[in-house]
Amino acid sequence: MVLMEKYSNTPMDLADASLLSLAETHAFTRIFTIDSDFNIYRLKDGNALEIIQ
Repeated sequence: MVLMEKYSNTPMDLADASLLSLAETHAFTRIFTIDSDFNIYRLKDGNALEIIQ
């Protein structure tokens, strides 16, 4: 819920928040997605995920 509040001006849904949370928890830096919102989302350290399309 914290991530969804942080990105309240961006259409972050529960699935997006879950993926970002998993990436942070497991130190993932790359994600396969066609969701362009992941260009906006940032990890706790401020870095963006590398998006594989």
